[in-house]
Amino acid sequence: MSWFQSLILGVVQGLTEFLPISSSAHIRLIAVGAGWPDPGAAFTAVSQIGTELAILIYFRKDIARIVTSWARSLVSKEARRELDARMGWLVIVGSIPIAVLGVTFKDHIEGPFRDLRLIAFSFIALGIALGVADRLAAQAESGGRHRAGKPRKNLEQLNVRDGVLFGLWQALALVPGMSRSGVTMTGGLFLGYDRASAARYSFLLAIPAVLGSGAYELKEIGGETGQVAWGPTILATVVGGLVGYAVIAWFMHWISTRSFMPFVWYRIAVGVVILLLVGVGVLDPMAGAPEVDGS
Repeated sequence: MSWFQSLILGVVQGLTEFLPISSSAHIRLIAVGAGWPDPGAAFTAVSQIGTELAILIYFRKDIARIVTSWARSLVSKEARRELDARMGWLVIVGSIPIAVLGVTFKDHIEGPFRDLRLIAFSFIALGIALGVADRLAAQAESGGRHRAGKPRKNLEQLNVRDGVLFGLWQALALVPGMSRSGVTMTGGLFLGYDRASAARYSFLLAIPAVLGSGAYELKEIGGETGQVAWGPTILATVVGGLVGYAVIAWFMHWISTRSFMPFVWYRIAVGVVILLLVGVGVLDPMAGAPEVDGS
């Protein structure tokens, strides 16, 4: 991978990581469209460390409170009743599904899951699910001609059951095209949470999952067996973090006043275009993808 390629992919990573449109799929699609080799799952996982650092900086006050309160809850029963302490435990609980499934299906994630047809179906399927969830949320909030609006849940009402369900939704992001933020926010809307709360918990839940995945894949970067060198990977990580920070601020403002529908239509349109291009033979569904030894 050249420095220019890593710069472009870093910008793409930062622009798409926090939007419900899948950063891993866009990195794969941009590489295919430009005729570059697929940078691979390891590059994607490590470069996402930069965008997670952006989350740590943007939510630094919230995270500091959560970590401090969670640490106190280890020795104090009274501290366990605090919302921040519960949030710390719920982030841990919600991270378990993706950690277990990520290790279990590692070979599939790096190989068959990178099929462009699967990515296209993922774009369309989650686009439809997000659209339905967003419409139901809007109807519940506004009510109707014969009923009053129903208040949506916020993070103060998050419990272990919902934390686990959020985590199971997040595990769907192991399939490129699903989008980590997209699936968790969709799940949150179906569970009855408002858009801002679903997005906030989605971003917090991503921290251990993404940092853990990135650390796990570090060994695949550089060296004789590494698909991508360290220099370009670091550049993409830094650029992704800088761009991602700006996107977080914009997106949190957006969802407080608008719906997810523009992202819904974008996902469906991209999925349909990919299927058409693969169907007419313009794109090879495994174009540029590395061969994975399944032995």
